[in-house]
Amino acid sequence: MKKTFAVAALCLSGLFATMTTAETCGGIHVVKSGESLSIIADKHYKNAGKWSAIHSANLNLIGPKPNLLQVGMKLSLSCINGRPTGLAGGTEVTDVLPTSAKLKITPGHAAVRSRINLLTGDDYAPFAAKDAPNGGLITELVTAAMTAASPKEGFAVHWVDDWASHFDPLLSNALLDIGFPWYQPDCTNSPDEYRCQNFHFSDAMFEELVLVFTEKSRSFVYNTDADMEGKTLCRPDGYFTFDLNQDGRNWLKENKITLKQPKATKACFEMLLEGEVDAVVLVEFQGREMMGDMQIQDRIRVLPQPLAIVGEYVVVHKSHPQAEYMMGIVNDGLRKIRASGDYQTIVEKHLTQIWAAF
Repeated sequence: MKKTFAVAALCLSGLFATMTTAETCGGIHVVKSGESLSIIADKHYKNAGKWSAIHSANLNLIGPKPNLLQVGMKLSLSCINGRPTGLAGGTEVTDVLPTSAKLKITPGHAAVRSRINLLTGDDYAPFAAKDAPNGGLITELVTAAMTAASPKEGFAVHWVDDWASHFDPLLSNALLDIGFPWYQPDCTNSPDEYRCQNFHFSDAMFEELVLVFTEKSRSFVYNTDADMEGKTLCRPDGYFTFDLNQDGRNWLKENKITLKQPKATKACFEMLLEGEVDAVVLVEFQGREMMGDMQIQDRIRVLPQPLAIVGEYVVVHKSHPQAEYMMGIVNDGLRKIRASGDYQTIVEKHLTQIWAAF
């Protein structure tokens, strides 16, 4: 997605330039009788398909099922392409413009050995990417959390673009201390998973939806897990699959579905359009980005029932001699930026740009 950030920022700048500085964007919508997320999205964004933007921004309030709205709920609406305007709780237009700050990467040197050293990598937009504003959403959140926690040792962020080296040897040997961002498997039901056995996980830095993408002309539905049985799904090779077994669904463990795993995300969507699979199941941003890259938005339907909610986490290897201490610092900083409002400000600015790219 990183190649779309510059275009999105340019479009947003032009859009906001036509609005007065007194106007606000985003804000609070109070749910009324008969409303759904699609209806609210159509009203405020002029696009019912942005229901998931509202859902993901209010997961802690709505929960995993988007149809569980209650009258009187106060939903936070992000600013997307200059909408909505005039809502209570909105932010002045000049404050929702995405930052153009360039990431400054300081070369490593021996003097940082006494600091808490954090590890991330490139090409994981919008969460961690050198070309993204401030290094991406999770990079900025982690940096803000560590700054708020203010550990006595200080801290430094290091970029190693070979993601395969992060768990082993860099974190497993404490060559670096803390890694991000990583998904957490369902450790309750699958305690033998490598990550569950070897790593401590922070509180969730950010949560996102896993959505079901299907071809518009099909009558494919997903309302309950039983609807998936016998279906052929696609997810690229190397991506997590724990959500396909969690919560007792056991789709893979009990061969209830067929999973195709080509090398690339694009291949999944090509297989969908050619009728080789029933649906593509991906985290939302990845799926929507590929739809845009392939210019197939008019041929794809995003089903309104999320398959799962997954979080992005900070990890520390269990063998690290200060593992619990370091995880405590991360969680303390995260709590502080949530309490101060800095967390929401960072997330909103990134989401403004992310959704503009779609």
